[in-house]
Amino acid sequence: MREAPISPYLLIIILPENLSGWYYPLVMRFATCFFSALILAAFMLTTNLAAADTPKPNIIFILADDMGHADLGCYGAPDAKTPNIDQLAEDGVRFTQAYAMGPECSPSRTSILTGRYPQRVGGLECAIGTGNVGRYDDAERLAEAHDLGLPADRARLAPGMKAEGYATAIFGKWHMGYEPKFSPLDQGFDEFTGFLGGNVSYFRHIELSDLPAYYVGREPVKREGYLTHLITDDAIDFLKRQKATEGDDAKPFFLYVPHAAPHFPFQAPGDDTGDAPTEEEWMTGSRETYVKMLEDLDSEVGRLLAALDETGRAENTLVVFASDHGAMKPGLNTPFRDYKGTLFEGGIRVPIIARWPGHLRPGTASQQVATLMDLSTSFLRIAGADESSIDALDGIDILKHVEDGAEKFNRPLFWRARRGDRTWEAVRNGPMKYLAKTEGGTTESWLFDLDDDPEEQKPITGEGAKRAIESLNDLYDTWAEQVKPTR
Repeated sequence: MREAPISPYLLIIILPENLSGWYYPLVMRFATCFFSALILAAFMLTTNLAAADTPKPNIIFILADDMGHADLGCYGAPDAKTPNIDQLAEDGVRFTQAYAMGPECSPSRTSILTGRYPQRVGGLECAIGTGNVGRYDDAERLAEAHDLGLPADRARLAPGMKAEGYATAIFGKWHMGYEPKFSPLDQGFDEFTGFLGGNVSYFRHIELSDLPAYYVGREPVKREGYLTHLITDDAIDFLKRQKATEGDDAKPFFLYVPHAAPHFPFQAPGDDTGDAPTEEEWMTGSRETYVKMLEDLDSEVGRLLAALDETGRAENTLVVFASDHGAMKPGLNTPFRDYKGTLFEGGIRVPIIARWPGHLRPGTASQQVATLMDLSTSFLRIAGADESSIDALDGIDILKHVEDGAEKFNRPLFWRARRGDRTWEAVRNGPMKYLAKTEGGTTESWLFDLDDDPEEQKPITGEGAKRAIESLNDLYDTWAEQVKPTR
């Protein structure tokens, strides 16, 4: 039972009689201020102790691979049934203007794991090719030097979580380099089971190269089972082991689950023929198969969330689901233009869904322009990282913005994507977006107002367009100078 504070007016009882005159108001003012400060200090101490007793929130980050903006029911999918992921959106916030920082896997994941633009690293403005292949001049140079990948000293997310006392694990797709020095175990993760490259057969777990593809820790392994299910099995096993360590040894956890689905090869759970697809079959598939893969992914997300409920930690766990960039055919990016590999909206718009009981209001739809690298900033802030390390990132604390109910604001965003002699460049500031593609010595460019033309079908021309392009180009040039790589 809390004892009642002593009233300052009781001092009257012990005051000498000769202080009851003109001194009396001064003494009473002093006593009131003194005891008010004392009560405030006691309240703050109690609050801080209570906060110290509250465990840090756990974080589960589920990342789909090559999934389109319109491939989920809650984002308008006309055919795929995704009730578990849709329920996440109902229980939390759904972002409607969210972006990947690259139109392919490696650059997008670089921005997540570093919390910064992928251009800062060097060599990762294009997905690392199967078999550790560089696909443009800078990446080719690094591959020849056995240095194509994400250097450990550039990683910020997992090392930051670990520094704040989190148990960290990744199960699924890495795609941050084949060389042993680029292992997730050297980038802040305590555990890793998954594949190193961009894609593997869902049943045989091999890729179109002679390199080992599937690993537990640092050792290549062979396993039986459908890849999407194995990734979920590993994640659930991790949750159970975290549950088993409850007590003084318990740690908060950061669980990164980068799925392969629905990336090619397009193989649904019942499609095992006993052989891996041939090179000709590797990238071909129907919408029907793609939808089956999506719906199976949704079921596995549901299975993981059910396991989280069983541990009793769901109320103190932030769960985020997203895709790494836009889809290729047969995925759906509607209503946005084009597909993976381009900087039209269809290549870089992504769904992001976040559920955090008691912090994010259920059923929220945020129109704030957001990015996947913003999540890294939010995760580190939630984990308790110091402000100086967070301020060094390029993302904003997007979850704090939603949690506070802050007003929507404009922010400039920049992209550059390279493959062979093709270079895409884009900048968005407010609703205005300018993008250009240079290939074979020829440049095409477009200016759009995304408020009026989110489908990018009506390029703006004329004198007004020239002034807007000049302004956006100035922003882009300043950014490009700031993100020059140092290796």
